[in-house]
Amino acid sequence: MQRFALLGAGFIGSVHAANLAAHQGVEFSRIYDIDHDRAKALAETHGTQAVGDLDEVFDPRHVDAVFIASSTDTHAQHLVRAADAGLAVVCEKPIDLNLRRAREAAAHAAGRGVPVMVDFNRRFDRDYVELKRIIDAGEVGDVELLQMSTRGPAVPPLSYIAASGGQMRDQTVHFFDLVRWLTGLDPVEVSAVGSALAEPSLAEYDDVDTSAVTLRLPTGALVQIDSIRRTSYGYDERIEVFGSGGMAETQRRRTGAVSRYGAGQVIDDGLHPGWFERVQPTYAAALSHFVAALEDGAAPTPSLEDGLKAQAIAEAATRSLHSGRTEKVEY
Repeated sequence: MQRFALLGAGFIGSVHAANLAAHQGVEFSRIYDIDHDRAKALAETHGTQAVGDLDEVFDPRHVDAVFIASSTDTHAQHLVRAADAGLAVVCEKPIDLNLRRAREAAAHAAGRGVPVMVDFNRRFDRDYVELKRIIDAGEVGDVELLQMSTRGPAVPPLSYIAASGGQMRDQTVHFFDLVRWLTGLDPVEVSAVGSALAEPSLAEYDDVDTSAVTLRLPTGALVQIDSIRRTSYGYDERIEVFGSGGMAETQRRRTGAVSRYGAGQVIDDGLHPGWFERVQPTYAAALSHFVAALEDGAAPTPSLEDGLKAQAIAEAATRSLHSGRTEKVEY
């Protein structure tokens, strides 16, 4: 049994708490949140204990691993402290919004030799796992073009936007990671354009809600990603891989698979109302991968390097968004 402490009892912390409590290979040891009442409520729900002192979280006598799901500005410091205590870590992305600080924290943790996984959970989506198998098996030939869509149902609150780092670092970064994972290649340059169409006031935060990004891979293959914060029809996420020998795509994930036929019309089930409903199973799958890696003594993925490289692409995309130029990715 791996003894886990959870840092953070907000929305995403509550998701991880439920998965930690349900996992047969986990002893869900304790929860910490700066709002102790919130931590206590979540602890009561899942039969664990809320602690009010971080020393109890990073105590290797009672904890084997920590799950960092606290506010973004605390990720790096918690990663460093966990590594110094010799604890394994799952860390929500990003390690830090500042890439230099993220690299410093990652280097510190790597120097301590503790297992660390950055929680890019979409790698554990059943459709994307099959897509990667198809690519790796050469079933579409050489990859020449990837088309990716990430279209959310609603613009997040402006308070969230202000602390998010912008669309490239917050939303599209998941797909920057998927590009690297699916192709096994690191993009070399990026061009991004965007507009604030759904919420014009995003411009006050130097942010956009509608964007199109083009990445060039070292082979010359291209990647196109459209990211949208607001749709009128639910959450829409899909990937198409075009290759020299064929094409593979993941379909829109609907809430059901029943079609109703009537006079002059066919009615299908719609899309999930939000991003969480679409990707919820991937969080549990990512946790299971991490626990299995600890038990087997294997290195969990996505790694710290994976997290830093996805963030480096996001930084270049953000620069391009503001400069209007194609930008090199600086790993």
